[in-house]
Amino acid sequence: MNRFKTVMLMAVLTALFMWVGDLLGGRAGMMFAFVFAFIMNFGAYWFSDKIILRLHHAIPVQEGEAHELYDIVRELAIQAQMPLPKIYIIPDEAPNAFATGRNPEHAAVAVHQGLLRLLTREELKAVLGHELSHVKNRDTLVSTIAATLAGALSHLANMAMWRMMWGRHSDRDGGGGHPLIGLIALLIAPLAATLIQLAISRSREFLADESGAKLTGNPLALASALKKIEDWAKKIPPQVGSPSTAHLYIINPFSGGGLVKLFRTHPLTEERVKRLEALAMGQI
Repeated sequence: MNRFKTVMLMAVLTALFMWVGDLLGGRAGMMFAFVFAFIMNFGAYWFSDKIILRLHHAIPVQEGEAHELYDIVRELAIQAQMPLPKIYIIPDEAPNAFATGRNPEHAAVAVHQGLLRLLTREELKAVLGHELSHVKNRDTLVSTIAATLAGALSHLANMAMWRMMWGRHSDRDGGGGHPLIGLIALLIAPLAATLIQLAISRSREFLADESGAKLTGNPLALASALKKIEDWAKKIPPQVGSPSTAHLYIINPFSGGGLVKLFRTHPLTEERVKRLEALAMGQI
Protein backbone atom coordinates (compact mmCIF):
# COMPACT_ATOMS: atom_id res chain seq x y z
CA MET A 1 0.00 0.00 0.00
CA ASN A 2 2.83 2.42 0.85
CA ARG A 3 4.56 1.65 -2.47
CA PHE A 4 1.27 2.21 -4.32
CA LYS A 5 0.72 5.47 -2.45
CA THR A 6 4.23 6.64 -3.42
CA VAL A 7 3.61 5.81 -7.08
CA MET A 8 0.30 7.67 -7.08
CA LEU A 9 1.79 10.73 -5.38
CA MET A 10 4.66 10.77 -7.88
CA ALA A 11 2.14 10.55 -10.72
CA VAL A 12 0.14 13.48 -9.32
CA LEU A 13 3.33 15.51 -8.85
CA THR A 14 4.41 14.79 -12.43
CA ALA A 15 0.98 15.71 -13.80
CA LEU A 16 0.99 18.94 -11.80
CA PHE A 17 4.42 19.78 -13.16
CA MET A 18 3.38 19.14 -16.75
CA TRP A 19 0.18 21.18 -16.36
CA VAL A 20 1.88 24.19 -14.81
CA GLY A 21 4.70 24.04 -17.33
CA ASP A 22 2.30 24.05 -20.25
CA LEU A 23 0.03 26.67 -18.69
CA LEU A 24 2.65 29.15 -17.60
CA GLY A 25 5.88 28.56 -19.43
CA GLY A 26 4.91 26.79 -22.59
CA ARG A 27 6.92 23.81 -23.81
CA ALA A 28 10.21 25.71 -23.92
CA GLY A 29 9.80 27.15 -20.43
CA MET A 30 8.81 23.77 -19.05
CA MET A 31 11.92 22.08 -20.46
CA PHE A 32 14.23 24.85 -19.25
CA ALA A 33 12.90 24.66 -15.68
CA PHE A 34 13.06 20.88 -15.65
CA VAL A 35 16.65 20.74 -16.93
CA PHE A 36 17.80 23.43 -14.48
CA ALA A 37 16.18 21.69 -11.49
CA PHE A 38 17.48 18.31 -12.65
CA ILE A 39 21.07 19.59 -12.77
CA MET A 40 20.84 20.95 -9.23
CA ASN A 41 19.29 17.79 -7.83
CA PHE A 42 21.67 15.57 -9.81
CA GLY A 43 24.54 17.27 -8.02
CA ALA A 44 22.77 16.87 -4.69
CA TYR A 45 22.19 13.17 -5.43
CA TRP A 46 25.89 12.51 -6.05
CA PHE A 47 27.40 14.68 -3.31
CA SER A 48 24.70 15.19 -0.66
CA ASP A 49 25.92 12.27 1.48
CA LYS A 50 29.37 13.85 1.93
CA ILE A 51 27.85 17.26 2.58
CA ILE A 52 25.35 15.90 5.12
CA LEU A 53 27.94 13.85 7.02
CA ARG A 54 30.27 16.83 7.22
CA LEU A 55 27.40 19.07 8.35
CA HIS A 56 26.72 16.67 11.23
CA HIS A 57 30.43 16.33 12.15
CA ALA A 58 30.07 12.59 11.63
CA ILE A 59 33.08 10.48 12.64
CA PRO A 60 33.75 7.26 10.69
CA VAL A 61 34.22 4.21 12.90
CA GLN A 62 35.73 0.78 12.41
CA GLU A 63 34.83 -2.50 14.06
CA GLY A 64 37.29 -2.14 16.93
CA GLU A 65 36.00 1.33 17.83
CA ALA A 66 32.29 0.48 18.10
CA HIS A 67 32.09 -3.28 18.27
CA GLU A 68 28.38 -3.71 19.06
CA LEU A 69 27.24 -1.11 16.53
CA TYR A 70 29.46 -2.59 13.83
CA ASP A 71 28.24 -6.15 14.56
CA ILE A 72 24.57 -5.15 14.35
CA VAL A 73 24.97 -3.29 11.06
CA ARG A 74 26.98 -6.15 9.55
CA GLU A 75 24.39 -8.73 10.69
CA LEU A 76 21.52 -6.73 9.21
CA ALA A 77 23.37 -6.08 5.95
CA ILE A 78 23.92 -9.81 5.52
CA GLN A 79 20.25 -10.52 6.26
CA ALA A 80 19.16 -7.84 3.80
CA GLN A 81 21.63 -9.15 1.20
CA MET A 82 23.19 -5.75 0.67
CA PRO A 83 26.74 -4.38 0.94
CA LEU A 84 27.97 -3.26 4.35
CA PRO A 85 27.41 0.52 4.55
CA LYS A 86 29.95 2.89 6.04
CA ILE A 87 29.27 3.53 9.71
CA TYR A 88 29.50 6.90 11.46
CA ILE A 89 28.95 8.20 14.98
CA ILE A 90 27.76 11.77 15.50
CA PRO A 91 28.99 13.48 18.70
CA ASP A 92 25.55 14.64 19.82
CA GLU A 93 23.56 13.53 22.87
CA ALA A 94 20.20 14.10 21.15
CA PRO A 95 19.18 10.52 20.27
CA ASN A 96 18.66 9.98 16.56
CA ALA A 97 19.96 8.19 13.46
CA PHE A 98 19.81 8.46 9.68
CA ALA A 99 21.02 6.81 6.50
CA THR A 100 22.33 8.52 3.40
CA GLY A 101 23.96 7.64 0.09
CA ARG A 102 22.76 7.36 -3.49
CA ASN A 103 22.42 3.53 -3.55
CA PRO A 104 23.22 0.41 -1.47
CA GLU A 105 26.77 0.35 -2.86
CA HIS A 106 27.45 3.93 -1.69
CA ALA A 107 25.51 4.09 1.58
CA ALA A 108 26.29 5.30 5.06
CA VAL A 109 24.55 4.91 8.42
CA ALA A 110 25.05 7.58 11.08
CA VAL A 111 24.08 7.18 14.73
CA HIS A 112 24.07 9.87 17.41
CA GLN A 113 25.99 9.10 20.59
CA GLY A 114 22.85 9.76 22.59
CA LEU A 115 21.05 6.96 20.77
CA LEU A 116 23.74 4.45 21.75
CA ARG A 117 23.31 5.43 25.40
CA LEU A 118 19.51 5.41 25.36
CA LEU A 119 18.46 2.23 23.56
CA THR A 120 18.75 -1.45 24.37
CA ARG A 121 20.53 -3.69 21.87
CA GLU A 122 17.21 -4.89 20.39
CA GLU A 123 15.91 -1.34 20.05
CA LEU A 124 19.17 -0.20 18.45
CA LYS A 125 18.98 -3.13 16.04
CA ALA A 126 15.39 -2.16 15.15
CA VAL A 127 16.43 1.44 14.41
CA LEU A 128 19.33 0.30 12.26
CA GLY A 129 17.00 -2.11 10.44
CA HIS A 130 14.77 0.86 9.63
CA GLU A 131 17.73 2.86 8.28
CA LEU A 132 19.08 -0.01 6.18
CA SER A 133 15.59 -0.46 4.76
CA HIS A 134 15.72 3.15 3.58
CA VAL A 135 18.90 2.28 1.71
CA LYS A 136 17.56 -0.96 0.27
CA ASN A 137 14.27 0.67 -0.77
CA ARG A 138 16.31 3.40 -2.54
CA ASP A 139 14.43 6.13 -0.75
CA THR A 140 17.21 8.59 -1.57
CA LEU A 141 16.46 8.11 -5.26
CA VAL A 142 12.71 8.55 -4.74
CA SER A 143 13.28 11.69 -2.67
CA THR A 144 15.63 13.10 -5.31
CA ILE A 145 13.09 12.62 -8.10
CA ALA A 146 10.35 14.19 -5.98
CA ALA A 147 12.64 17.11 -5.12
CA THR A 148 13.52 17.54 -8.80
CA LEU A 149 9.87 17.86 -9.81
CA ALA A 150 9.00 20.09 -6.86
CA GLY A 151 12.03 22.28 -7.54
CA ALA A 152 11.13 22.51 -11.23
CA LEU A 153 7.64 23.67 -10.29
CA SER A 154 9.11 26.44 -8.14
CA HIS A 155 11.28 27.56 -11.05
CA LEU A 156 8.27 27.58 -13.36
CA ALA A 157 6.38 29.72 -10.86
CA ASN A 158 9.26 32.21 -10.70
CA MET A 159 9.39 32.34 -14.51
CA ALA A 160 5.65 32.95 -14.63
CA MET A 161 5.93 35.78 -12.12
CA TRP A 162 8.50 37.59 -14.26
CA ARG A 163 6.46 36.98 -17.41
CA MET A 164 3.39 38.50 -15.81
CA MET A 165 5.33 41.42 -14.33
CA TRP A 166 6.69 42.30 -17.75
CA GLY A 167 3.39 41.63 -19.48
CA ARG A 168 4.79 38.94 -21.75
CA HIS A 169 2.21 36.25 -21.05
CA SER A 170 0.55 35.53 -24.39
CA ASP A 171 -0.54 32.72 -26.63
CA ARG A 172 2.49 33.10 -28.90
CA ASP A 173 4.75 32.34 -25.90
CA GLY A 174 3.11 28.97 -25.58
CA GLY A 175 1.29 29.50 -22.28
CA GLY A 176 -2.16 29.90 -23.75
CA GLY A 177 -3.87 30.30 -20.37
CA HIS A 178 -5.87 33.14 -18.85
CA PRO A 179 -3.69 35.46 -16.71
CA LEU A 180 -5.93 34.95 -13.66
CA ILE A 181 -5.64 31.18 -13.96
CA GLY A 182 -1.90 31.58 -14.33
CA LEU A 183 -1.74 33.70 -11.18
CA ILE A 184 -3.72 31.14 -9.18
CA ALA A 185 -1.45 28.36 -10.44
CA LEU A 186 1.56 30.51 -9.61
CA LEU A 187 0.45 30.80 -5.99
CA ILE A 188 -0.86 27.27 -5.45
CA ALA A 189 1.43 25.00 -7.46
CA PRO A 190 4.65 25.35 -5.39
CA LEU A 191 2.70 24.79 -2.15
CA ALA A 192 0.93 21.77 -3.62
CA ALA A 193 4.24 20.36 -4.85
CA THR A 194 5.79 20.77 -1.40
CA LEU A 195 2.85 19.03 0.28
CA ILE A 196 3.02 16.14 -2.18
CA GLN A 197 6.79 15.85 -1.68
CA LEU A 198 6.30 15.68 2.10
CA ALA A 199 3.53 13.11 1.69
CA ILE A 200 5.96 10.96 -0.31
CA SER A 201 8.50 11.32 2.52
CA ARG A 202 5.91 10.20 5.09
CA SER A 203 4.93 7.25 2.92
CA ARG A 204 8.56 6.12 2.69
CA GLU A 205 8.86 6.29 6.48
CA PHE A 206 5.94 3.90 6.87
CA LEU A 207 7.54 1.60 4.31
CA ALA A 208 10.91 1.69 6.11
CA ASP A 209 9.19 0.95 9.42
CA GLU A 210 7.52 -2.11 7.96
CA SER A 211 10.58 -3.31 6.03
CA GLY A 212 12.88 -2.75 9.01
CA ALA A 213 10.55 -4.55 11.40
CA LYS A 214 10.37 -7.53 9.07
CA LEU A 215 14.15 -7.51 8.67
CA THR A 216 14.75 -7.71 12.43
CA GLY A 217 11.61 -9.71 13.20
CA ASN A 218 10.83 -7.39 16.12
CA PRO A 219 8.25 -4.66 15.35
CA LEU A 220 7.70 -3.91 19.05
CA ALA A 221 11.38 -3.08 19.55
CA LEU A 222 11.13 -0.42 16.85
CA ALA A 223 7.90 0.90 18.37
CA SER A 224 9.62 1.18 21.75
CA ALA A 225 12.65 2.90 20.20
CA LEU A 226 10.48 5.45 18.37
CA LYS A 227 8.68 6.39 21.57
CA LYS A 228 11.96 6.78 23.47
CA ILE A 229 13.56 8.87 20.74
CA GLU A 230 10.59 11.21 20.48
CA ASP A 231 10.35 11.65 24.25
CA TRP A 232 14.03 12.48 24.59
CA ALA A 233 14.09 14.66 21.47
CA LYS A 234 11.81 17.06 23.34
CA LYS A 235 14.26 17.21 26.27
CA ILE A 236 17.58 17.34 24.41
CA PRO A 237 17.66 19.61 21.35
CA PRO A 238 20.11 18.54 18.63
CA GLN A 239 23.44 20.38 18.46
CA VAL A 240 24.05 19.52 14.81
CA GLY A 241 21.94 19.43 11.65
CA SER A 242 19.12 21.76 10.66
CA PRO A 243 15.44 21.61 9.61
CA SER A 244 16.62 21.22 6.01
CA THR A 245 17.96 17.75 6.90
CA ALA A 246 15.04 16.79 9.15
CA HIS A 247 13.64 14.33 6.60
CA LEU A 248 16.72 12.13 7.06
CA TYR A 249 16.23 11.35 10.74
CA ILE A 250 14.19 8.45 12.04
CA ILE A 251 12.32 11.05 14.16
CA ASN A 252 12.19 14.73 13.17
CA PRO A 253 13.88 16.59 16.07
CA PHE A 254 12.81 19.99 14.71
CA SER A 255 9.06 19.37 14.49
CA GLY A 256 6.63 21.93 15.90
CA GLY A 257 2.94 22.44 16.42
CA GLY A 258 0.16 24.41 14.76
CA LEU A 259 0.37 24.84 11.01
CA VAL A 260 3.85 23.30 11.04
CA LYS A 261 2.16 19.90 11.35
CA LEU A 262 0.83 20.36 7.84
CA PHE A 263 4.43 20.28 6.61
CA ARG A 264 5.52 17.20 8.56
CA THR A 265 8.40 15.22 7.08
CA HIS A 266 7.39 12.17 9.15
CA PRO A 267 4.10 10.50 10.08
CA LEU A 268 2.90 10.97 13.64
CA THR A 269 4.87 8.68 15.95
CA GLU A 270 1.62 7.45 17.49
CA GLU A 271 0.44 6.27 14.07
CA ARG A 272 3.77 4.57 13.37
CA VAL A 273 3.63 2.78 16.73
CA LYS A 274 0.05 1.60 16.08
CA ARG A 275 1.07 0.16 12.72
CA LEU A 276 4.05 -1.62 14.24
CA GLU A 277 1.89 -3.07 17.01
CA ALA A 278 -0.60 -4.28 14.38
CA LEU A 279 2.29 -5.81 12.43
CA ALA A 280 3.45 -7.64 15.57
CA MET A 281 -0.04 -9.05 16.00
CA GLY A 282 -0.16 -10.22 12.38
CA GLN A 283 -2.82 -7.69 11.37
CA ILE A 284 -0.70 -6.19 8.56
